[in-house]
Amino acid sequence: MEARAAAARELLLAALEDLSQEQLKRFRHKLRDAQLDGRSIPRGRLEGADAVDLAEQLTEFYGPEPALDVARKTLKRADVRDVAARLKEQRLHRLGPSSSALLSVSEYKKKYREHVLLQHAKIKERNARSVKINKRFTKLLIAPESAAPEPEALGPVEEPEPERARRSDTHTFNRLFGRDEEGQRPLTVVLQGPAGIGKTMAAKKILYDWAAGKLYHGKVDFAFFMPCRELLERSGTCSLADLILDQCPDRSAPVRQMLAQSERLLFILDGADELPAPGPAEAAPCTDPFEAAGSARVLGGLLSKALLPGARLLVTTRAAAPGRLQGRLRSPQCAEVRGFSDKDKKKYFYKFFQDEWRAERAYRFVKENETLFALCFVPFVCWIVCTVVRQQLELGQDLSRTSKTTTSVYLLFITSVLSSAPAAAGPRVQGELRKLCRLAREGVLGRRAQFAERDLERLELRGSTVQTLFLNKKELSGVLEAEVTYQFIDQSFQEFFAALSYLLEDEEAPGAPAGGVGALLREDAELRCHLALTTRFLFGLLSAERMRDIERYFGCVVSERVKQDVLRWVQDLGQGRPTAAPEGSEKPEALEGTEEPEEEEGEELNHPLELLYCLYETQEDAFVRQALRGLPELVLERVCFSRMDLAVLSYCVRCCPAGQALRLVSCRLATAQEKKKKSLMKRLQGSLGGGSSSQATKTKPQASPLHPLCEAMMDPHCGLHRLTLFRCKLTDAVCRDLSQALREAPALAELGLLHNGLSEAGLRVLSEGLAWPQCRVQTLRVQQPSLQEELQYLVGLLWQSLTLTTLDLSGCQLPESMVTYLCAVLQQPRCHLQTLSLTSVELSEQSLQELRAVKTAKPGLLITHPALDSHLEPPEGFSSAL
Repeated sequence: MEARAAAARELLLAALEDLSQEQLKRFRHKLRDAQLDGRSIPRGRLEGADAVDLAEQLTEFYGPEPALDVARKTLKRADVRDVAARLKEQRLHRLGPSSSALLSVSEYKKKYREHVLLQHAKIKERNARSVKINKRFTKLLIAPESAAPEPEALGPVEEPEPERARRSDTHTFNRLFGRDEEGQRPLTVVLQGPAGIGKTMAAKKILYDWAAGKLYHGKVDFAFFMPCRELLERSGTCSLADLILDQCPDRSAPVRQMLAQSERLLFILDGADELPAPGPAEAAPCTDPFEAAGSARVLGGLLSKALLPGARLLVTTRAAAPGRLQGRLRSPQCAEVRGFSDKDKKKYFYKFFQDEWRAERAYRFVKENETLFALCFVPFVCWIVCTVVRQQLELGQDLSRTSKTTTSVYLLFITSVLSSAPAAAGPRVQGELRKLCRLAREGVLGRRAQFAERDLERLELRGSTVQTLFLNKKELSGVLEAEVTYQFIDQSFQEFFAALSYLLEDEEAPGAPAGGVGALLREDAELRCHLALTTRFLFGLLSAERMRDIERYFGCVVSERVKQDVLRWVQDLGQGRPTAAPEGSEKPEALEGTEEPEEEEGEELNHPLELLYCLYETQEDAFVRQALRGLPELVLERVCFSRMDLAVLSYCVRCCPAGQALRLVSCRLATAQEKKKKSLMKRLQGSLGGGSSSQATKTKPQASPLHPLCEAMMDPHCGLHRLTLFRCKLTDAVCRDLSQALREAPALAELGLLHNGLSEAGLRVLSEGLAWPQCRVQTLRVQQPSLQEELQYLVGLLWQSLTLTTLDLSGCQLPESMVTYLCAVLQQPRCHLQTLSLTSVELSEQSLQELRAVKTAKPGLLITHPALDSHLEPPEGFSSAL
């Protein structure tokens, strides 16, 4: 390529040097109006330019070979036809007819778009069946990244209106690169979401719609799809120009001219979480698109904008990985892929079955299974469910077991696929499955997704039944011959089989991988994100029911040692992690300001939530309860809860042992809801008043996003002892559900409501729950500077509650009238309060005198305040701090 460029420059300079001064003047004049792809050299650069200057300007502006086209046409218009003809002949002789300049960028755009439409019109499903992308693609919910919870406002907050998730139509895809609130257009957009949620499919649909002229019209000339995982396993070095040529219909693409207008390029980096973290000794990032380097360095250069900083990037990544990528991205705009809405689940079933009767029957059956239907919001899980149901419908069977978790759905799919093998081949297929699991495990731990034929031959898998069922064959053009590689039908299947290997392999058997389950669980933090799904599958396979399934279908006895090793790991994790400071060890001032301590970025922040997901996968209450005994306090910080997150947390709270504590810090409890259109009849009923039933429905309070957690707290087996909510902005709806939970929670003895933006209505309804005769709360901490007169509801419950013995109002503002009311209630015989903390509360002299009078009248009541008997200290372990 460099040789061609040099030859083109020589031809151009030679032609211009042949011109007389008069001819050169006419050439300059005509060149002012010469355009290629709508672009022409600014006139100021041409004034007084000699032949050398003109050659440099033409080459720099258009690229070496397109510059020859522009020069030849301009020479003809300047009436220097002999030089133009000679340039054409010399160019044909030296560069040949296959020169990339035979097609300009504008002409090549059309050719490339047609090539993309042809290449991506069909997609391969996991079972290698090809389907048209337009027929199979079902719209996904995509929501802009929610802003981090803001510091508490001075007054009570209103019900927040969460960002609505939008269905992934053309308008939504176009909005990804739209202007933000400050009017800036992002050059990097990150689509994040869990495995199987549809990120890759959405990225391929964006590429296809661009080629069809539906997206980024007039803004993007070329779009390139970069599968990071495949490219990282590519041997040798390559340049970005090479990667671009690989996607073009031929090697004559005008790459240099394409790259010259980088602001009109779109690169789709699929699976960017696979990129290794740059080490301290790593070479400088790649900045030259023609420099040959390792794939990781080239892709890293694109990601960090060191390479083509003006190009657009669309990056897909698993939900746990953005923290690792954050330091490499430049001003990214993030969006979350949330999978299917209920409406789109139904559409997917109809697209999958393509037979209305079968589709309706399958959809009704799955919808009746509430848990299974809920899991279908993940497109890949939906595909597995449809595949299994189709097979069972063809065999005249019904789904025999309830699938409550992702693990059970995957296991059901694998057993269904294997059941197609002849019964006589059972022992042989079981042996092959063990070897396939070992291959998957080697790949996951070694971060490999593609396997050579020698890998399959080493494990005697080549030509096996399981290879046909679970591996896709791919041929890559090599230097001498085609290179054949294999990969699992989906990355998540490789992770599932890797987890299954720990249950099928006897660690002491000859040839078994070394390290056992400890090698997976004790990997360093850098690999924790990469191994998260494998670890989650491992937990799911350890439930008693799943272990029985494994023994029944795969003909092996699963050792209990694996389960005990995993349980010990969880308990060691609780003992080894730095435990949170006990309430009271921090300075009160830490809560009085609006600043929050900064947390280190990275996935470590949400590691407790990932652990809860692992426990949820087991669906074994006794195991979860035993595991949580090693984690006496669960702390979740800055989590924007999805419905699935809350379902997972609620299950674990329902199973938690006696004495468990839960603290939610700066969490967003309001989930975005899909906008629903009312039918015409319902809207008419609403406007005309409707009947009594519609009025009742209208006035009935709706459950809050925290409702599942509140229900879990009321479970008779829930051992939750202490709940602390800090900067979570509790809406009135949340307060209603929490109030109901306070009335029935069997073990809740301590409640902390700290800087949550409570309204008067919210505090009133919470006080009603705390005053309920069956409420077991003994210690209540409230810190809400914005509430003053509203505190009357809390004060009023002191002579109603039979259990409340400790009240901490530190950080609140108590006017004199409220202190007078408080003192009157404290002296009531029915008030059982033993400790009142008013640390950091500003009190007038009159209020202090009233409180001293109460202490004299009730010597058993401990009131703590700096101005009241300063020698009295609060009891050990008690504090107002978080």
